[in-house]
Amino acid sequence: MIGERSEVVVIPCSGIGKAYGAVAREAAYELCDELRPERTRLVALAKLVLGEEQARERVRACPAVTIDGCKLMCASKLVAHNGGTVACEVDVLDVYRRHKDLKPDGIAELNEAGRKLAHVLAEEVAEAIDRLPSDAPSGGRDA
Repeated sequence: MIGERSEVVVIPCSGIGKAYGAVAREAAYELCDELRPERTRLVALAKLVLGEEQARERVRACPAVTIDGCKLMCASKLVAHNGGTVACEVDVLDVYRRHKDLKPDGIAELNEAGRKLAHVLAEEVAEAIDRLPSDAPSGGRDA
């Protein structure tokens, strides 16, 4: 339900054609589908770019976790631009720096190292979500 404080929206990078963007998306899918389906809701970055009202409402109503694939931090910036609050900001490159043995490659399909990096990232974000208070701040208004 929109506005439940226990729900967290997850907004991954949409860096199509970039390996780190693919890692961000794969991690978000695993996080929302397998690791924390009861607490998370995936919101496509493209929906915020296009100004889809339901996506904008969800981002304003719930704390957000952003998973960015590069230093442009598009996901984080778009959450703020749409009136949301980023409760946890993750940069794929920071996670890669801690796991240099997992160099992602591939665009349409990640290599094995990229899939492993996405899994590590998903687990780290799941732990971060577990540490968020159940009443973590949401965006500019309650829905």
